[in-house]
Amino acid sequence: MFMKNKCLILAVSSVLLSACVTDPYSGQSRMSKTAMGTGIGAAVGAGAGTLFGGNDWKNAGLGALAGGAVGAAVGLYMDNQEQEMRESLQGTGIEIQRSSENTLNLTMPSSITFGFDSAQLTPQAMTALDSVANILNHYPESNITVTGHTDDVGSESYNLKLSDQRAGGVSNYLVQRGVNYARITQQGMGKSMPKVPNTSEENRAQNRRVELAIVATQSSAPQGANPQQQPQGGMQQQNYPQQPQGGYPQQGYPQQQSYPQQPQGGYPQQYPQQPGYPQQQYNYPR
Repeated sequence: MFMKNKCLILAVSSVLLSACVTDPYSGQSRMSKTAMGTGIGAAVGAGAGTLFGGNDWKNAGLGALAGGAVGAAVGLYMDNQEQEMRESLQGTGIEIQRSSENTLNLTMPSSITFGFDSAQLTPQAMTALDSVANILNHYPESNITVTGHTDDVGSESYNLKLSDQRAGGVSNYLVQRGVNYARITQQGMGKSMPKVPNTSEENRAQNRRVELAIVATQSSAPQGANPQQQPQGGMQQQNYPQQPQGGYPQQGYPQQQSYPQQPQGGYPQQYPQQPGYPQQQYNYPR
């Protein structure tokens, strides 16, 4: 067990050392999601590699390479998408956050998205969503969940309906701009999930929002990044020859010897007569 844990530590430590980068937009130091994805993928791959038995060092290394390649590919995919989002939406008022699960979150406050008590998109919101749609179309290997939220003013049923209509308005606009509708899921949460307490008008304005969660799919990793590993130290499965198309040819066996058939009506009942032998004469004395 100690050896396996040591393999895991060595597999990911070098990646995590280089994971911190500086955000060019905020100036703050943060962890690169590409490096984070590589580290997580390497750790999972290394752990899976040791389950095969045999040489734990070798298996952990192979598993770390495979898992790290997939994690790095997905992380890089989302890194590039995040960078384009930040560049395109800078100055629009839309918040962009990146989670550790390779999810990009966009928060659109109601002050730039909808009018008061309305689900009609503002021209400012349409301009911002044009940029969002273009980037989503450029990165098709991701799914989008659109969620609407309201403040606590009004009844629960009314706010739930309004939040769903606002989520639908954003979703429909993205579809009109070419985003595949199969990638989009929408939902309205009403006032059930406030971002901040509804204690002031400023806080209520923050709670009136629409959020887009962009999640990378596994297919965003390039083909071949997850090679199949053969178990080490175990019995290899024997490859048997495949049956040829059309089946195997019928092997020829010697034909059974043919015997003459009995003539119709049977054989004639005529047998040669036994030859007669002369009767021996005995003369007995009288």
